[in-house]
Amino acid sequence: MKTLISFQHISLDGFVAGPKGEMNWITANEEIFTHVGQRIHRCDSALYGRNTFGMMEAYWPTAAEQPGASPFTVKHAAWYKQAHKVVLSTSLAGADLPNTTIISNNIAERLLEIKQQGPEGEILLFGSPSAAHSLMQLDLIDGYWLFVNPIILGQGLPLFINTPTKLQLSGSRVFNSGVIEQAYLVDRS
Repeated sequence: MKTLISFQHISLDGFVAGPKGEMNWITANEEIFTHVGQRIHRCDSALYGRNTFGMMEAYWPTAAEQPGASPFTVKHAAWYKQAHKVVLSTSLAGADLPNTTIISNNIAERLLEIKQQGPEGEILLFGSPSAAHSLMQLDLIDGYWLFVNPIILGQGLPLFINTPTKLQLSGSRVFNSGVIEQAYLVDRS
């Protein structure tokens, strides 16, 4: 069975966006891109909420064709095009998008079906805090892949709300920028 991992950039005080949705505080550099790219290319499915999917669709399909595209951008754009995309959205229901599954109802049942398809692997939930909150309440997230940025926002959109969950640390790394990668698996014992 595939595991569903929530991939998030997060502030030291637990926010994934500022009070107005700002994400300009996130550290994204070549060292982090290279590291993230290695893991992303091992998974075959990407899960998004509607808003994050809209941002991804506006950029990645043509990102590699832009002048000065970095090697990471070229590689990630190729991955994005071939990856199976799963989108949680009621407003996109019925949309016919290539290599994309839209889930607008029966989220738990539909995601469990996707998790059971094909070989073992990972489904990465990219950002999408509203979707993450819904999936946490349904106990569908199997792990968290967090990039803790060395900043205290003081307020904003929290990742974790009213969902006590026991976790087991499965890995960590400190980047030169001070960002700390923390990987956790949900402890369901």
